[in-house]
Amino acid sequence: MNSIIKNFTSHKSERSFKEQPVDDEVLNRIISTAYHAPTSVNSQQVSVIVTRNAEKRAKIAEIAGGQPWIAKAPVFITFVLDMHKSYTGMAAVNQTQIAHQSIESIVSGSTDVGIALGSVMAAARAEGLGIVPIGGIRRDPQALISLLELPELTFPVAGVVIGHVDQPSHMKPRLPMETFRHEEAYRSAGMEEQIARYNDVMVQHWKETGRSDGESWSESVSGYYKNIYFPEVLPALKKQGFGTDK
Repeated sequence: MNSIIKNFTSHKSERSFKEQPVDDEVLNRIISTAYHAPTSVNSQQVSVIVTRNAEKRAKIAEIAGGQPWIAKAPVFITFVLDMHKSYTGMAAVNQTQIAHQSIESIVSGSTDVGIALGSVMAAARAEGLGIVPIGGIRRDPQALISLLELPELTFPVAGVVIGHVDQPSHMKPRLPMETFRHEEAYRSAGMEEQIARYNDVMVQHWKETGRSDGESWSESVSGYYKNIYFPEVLPALKKQGFGTDK
């Protein structure tokens, strides 16, 4: 198997890290992959904030709902949807940006953040490091905005922990390919049965990895999505100057 494909298909989210620092040159190479990643209309609407300061990492861990691996690992990178740059660039030629007032700008910018985040995760693993992406920074986005001193027209979309792995994690099984890959058109037929089988697989996975309290996938995702997951996101987006076409 091609080494790049193997890297992607063997993904694991690690949550046990050593305090060993990440070499500066290694980190530079990792970040360069996000820097060179594609963005919509060459808008370059992504920025990253690298946090190595232990006190700040501890605060981010708290903001994210108490995730100790953020504080333990030596590097945390926040991926920022950044339309402050384009606003400034347009002002230089006497133009006024209004795109940030649309939901499209949030979708487009978050897509570009996702591409950059994926690049960094793959690069870090290629360097022999462990990673875990973090969406929990959106739990209290205003606190993170203040901590990282983010200007208007920016928003922290996601983050990633990077470090040397201590106790390796286990790969989680995925839903059947049939629920993911659709030929020509989306197919719902048989999805209930596929999910039911996957629920059994996940419960067995947790048992085999020592988790007697492990839930099925349906139960696990219900714990998050039966409510509005992070209700402070929209107020923080609006406060940062973003709009939703209304």
